[in-house]
Amino acid sequence: MSKTVLTDKTVFEITRFTTLDYANNLACILWFSKCNMACQYCYNADIVRGIGRYTNQEILDFLKSRVGKLTGVVLSGGECTLYPHLIELCEEIKELGFKIKIDTNGLRPDVLQELIDFSLVDFIALDYKAPSYKFYEITNNNSNEKFYKTLDMLIDKEFPFEVRTTVHSHLLESKDINQIILDLKERKYRGTYYLQNFLHVENTLGNLDIPSVSIDKKLLLDDIPIEVRN
Repeated sequence: MSKTVLTDKTVFEITRFTTLDYANNLACILWFSKCNMACQYCYNADIVRGIGRYTNQEILDFLKSRVGKLTGVVLSGGECTLYPHLIELCEEIKELGFKIKIDTNGLRPDVLQELIDFSLVDFIALDYKAPSYKFYEITNNNSNEKFYKTLDMLIDKEFPFEVRTTVHSHLLESKDINQIILDLKERKYRGTYYLQNFLHVENTLGNLDIPSVSIDKKLLLDDIPIEVRN
């Protein structure tokens, strides 16, 4: 494949070091600008609304300086799968010897399929935003069938991935989370389901208040393994 366009500016910010975002790896995070959702609880409003500030040449120069120091690169956002030269960029990251983790909303199943087929991604974190009856309300996008296509594809391929949901009590109640749990069980998801408490910042896309309650695991079904983060 051809090399990526070195002058493209698609990455809004770089987190130069993290031990939390890619399990068992020392990693950095590339935060891609733009998104095909507008989730009310999104705390990356500047990234979603902004434009890229780093060229691919700058990204690759940074990664070259981290060879032997980091083991992984997390592609997050925004939504990294919107970038039209993502395949080529991942090829170059792989050539440097890094593992790649992708954080995604799952609305570009064909892109993810291609990345997997070319062995250009090692792990995927898939955001299950809401049950189907609340999907548009929370994401301002009605393409939930594309999300389910991605979910089923990852399950069928037995690809290393996790499913996670960000929970704000004004948006998702325990009955909604239980509906997701039942859906994951029916689709034969075999991993751990991660729940993340909403991180309050001032300029979320939906200008949400601090949630009234946090996740209470006692109210949730135990049909699949569940872990609460933060």
